[in-house]
Amino acid sequence: MMMRRRTTLLTSCTALTLALGATACGGDDVSAGGGDKALSGQTVTVAGVWSGSEQKNFQKVLDAFSEKTGAKTQFVSTGDNVSTVVGSKIEGGNAPDVVMVPQVGVLQQFAKKGWLKPLSGTARQTIGADYAPVWKKYGSVDGTLYGLYFKAAHKSTVWYSPDALAQAGVKAPKTYDALLKAGHTVSDSGLAAFSVAGQDGWTLTDWFENIYLSQAGPQKYDALAAHELKWTDASVVKALGTLGRLFKDKQLVAGGQKEALNTDFPGSVEKVFGPEPKAGMVYEGDFVAGVAHDQYGKAIGKDADFFPFPAVDGGKAPVVSGGDAAVVLKDGKNAKAGMKLLEYLATPEASAVWAKAGGFLSPNKKLDLASYGDDVTRATAKSLVGAGDSVRFDMSDQAPAAFGGTKGAGEWKLLQDFLRDPSDPKGTAAKLEAAAAKAYQD
Repeated sequence: MMMRRRTTLLTSCTALTLALGATACGGDDVSAGGGDKALSGQTVTVAGVWSGSEQKNFQKVLDAFSEKTGAKTQFVSTGDNVSTVVGSKIEGGNAPDVVMVPQVGVLQQFAKKGWLKPLSGTARQTIGADYAPVWKKYGSVDGTLYGLYFKAAHKSTVWYSPDALAQAGVKAPKTYDALLKAGHTVSDSGLAAFSVAGQDGWTLTDWFENIYLSQAGPQKYDALAAHELKWTDASVVKALGTLGRLFKDKQLVAGGQKEALNTDFPGSVEKVFGPEPKAGMVYEGDFVAGVAHDQYGKAIGKDADFFPFPAVDGGKAPVVSGGDAAVVLKDGKNAKAGMKLLEYLATPEASAVWAKAGGFLSPNKKLDLASYGDDVTRATAKSLVGAGDSVRFDMSDQAPAAFGGTKGAGEWKLLQDFLRDPSDPKGTAAKLEAAAAKAYQD
């Protein structure tokens, strides 16, 4: 879940022509021709991590594609282990046509295994015109563009119940120390401060990354993301210690470490915005808004709001992003139609469908901010697009899947172990380095 655009169209082409790759505009393979329902009778299979409200909202995008082209679509939820599931489907001769890949490291892995089709000329033109270069960088491997970032995430947002903070007399904190202090004040008023989704290891990596980016700075962040800096570095140990201050404080974490380890991401949102609140705040990306709105009917900006993840130890407030990239598999039974879906996903028309539904951000510079359903999301989207190339991509998503993207292994498991017992940051750093060294070597 991670939990994920654009068009300066050629003046001679309509959005539909570009989306469907008409030969008059330099597209190839399945052409829209001049008629409707150009892909009638074809089925595009799409695999991705999404479930619940995210899957439901993405299905609206797929339905819009079907309405436009006549193609049928089938979505398969992979769970968190995208690499393993897709690999087994390829080996079994049942590869999907399109995969929504939530980690840069997995995209790189797929490309190096030779599983991916390079993006069509139509898709490359759109991305080049309507995305900041950073999104093209993260979608490319060895100079070839394979991935289109359809859904982005602003992962430096702390979501809260305005009522809970108001009752405690707490205002949005600007520093990490102030965040913990505010948490104690909220706890004193009757609610735990934070709901932590420890059952999902990826949420814990996000906690670490925001702290590390602010505390250690962008250069070390980039070096650690590339494993040019070892996880045993003093900066990592320090960041783990900073995170451990929160994890070990039972007054701050709803239900303590044990309950946190049994709480998944949707459950963590429920603890703040559900019918029986148990915490005042939950840290995660902008997609919290989608769950709070869709599942619990919260009005974003009124019943649910956010403040930026605060600065740590005098550093700058972090801006960490993530995203889901659409890629086309060579072994898919209908890869040509799959590429047409990807070209459609590149248009602001496709992004607008999910933007209207909520719980979604697009890095497409041409998507009208009015497409988003509330002012809070519009402000978040503007911040993300406005950050351009200065945004830092989720670190664990840049790592090999064995380290940064596999349930029960690597960084996910080791940070869960750290949540369970945060008393030894140095020991945890050593285990992280051992796991990272093996994964990057493999």
